Amino acid sequence: MAVRAAVLHLRDRRRAADRRFGVRLLGAAVVAAVAAVPFALLLILVEGRWTPLRRVDVSAAERLHRTAVTHPAWTRTLRFLSDWVWDPAVLRTIVALLTVWLLYRRAWRLAAWSAVTAVAGGVIGLVVKTVVERARPSLEDPVAHAPGFSFPSGHAMTATTSFAVLLLVLLPLVPRAWRPLCWCVAVASVLGVGFTRVALGVHWFSDVVGGWLLGLAVVALTAWAFEAWRADAGRARAEVTEGLEPELVDARPEP
Repeated sequence: MAVRAAVLHLRDRRRAADRRFGVRLLGAAVVAAVAAVPFALLLILVEGRWTPLRRVDVSAAERLHRTAVTHPAWTRTLRFLSDWVWDPAVLRTIVALLTVWLLYRRAWRLAAWSAVTAVAGGVIGLVVKTVVERARPSLEDPVAHAPGFSFPSGHAMTATTSFAVLLLVLLPLVPRAWRPLCWCVAVASVLGVGFTRVALGVHWFSDVVGGWLLGLAVVALTAWAFEAWRADAGRARAEVTEGLEPELVDARPEP
């Protein structure tokens, strides 16, 4: 009887695991759809040269370019922010240093998530740029130049993935009273990156939106994978306002 009870218990556990696996697969499909469908729709409109979208792109580029040409000090500020403060190389370096710190703290899976999210974002963005081959704006008396193709904006996408990584990793170490400020700084920075790229005339408005959406898709999928691991490891589901791994605040590096 004891053996039979053990067998039945094991079978019930396997069935429960199968049900959880099915739920996770469905959840993955939903996350992928919610995150990727808006980008796919935008890509279709860009590739199809949809007139209303093209009109918005041209109008935003021309208006912001006039301001940039007539206000040199304003333009220098935008270039400083775009080329130094929010430059993809700078943000990737910060994420790389964060990943090294996580390895030092022996937060292996969180370090892997940070690295994979950053690398996946960069590679996917480059691949999409190469496939779409959209030309950058061509304006009279340009105030800035950028190499390569235009869609999606690498600056916008890198800012989205990088600030998401910083937030979701470091939030457990931030006092709760300060967390809303951290979210505001991150969101303002991501929006600011996009604005500088359009204002400097090196990206269309839709390029920036595409970078934001694709970056969110990457973060959503990798974060879901991390949450699936937490569930398999028997850890409680973490709220987004607490970061991916709230236990990090109690972790100590081993000697």
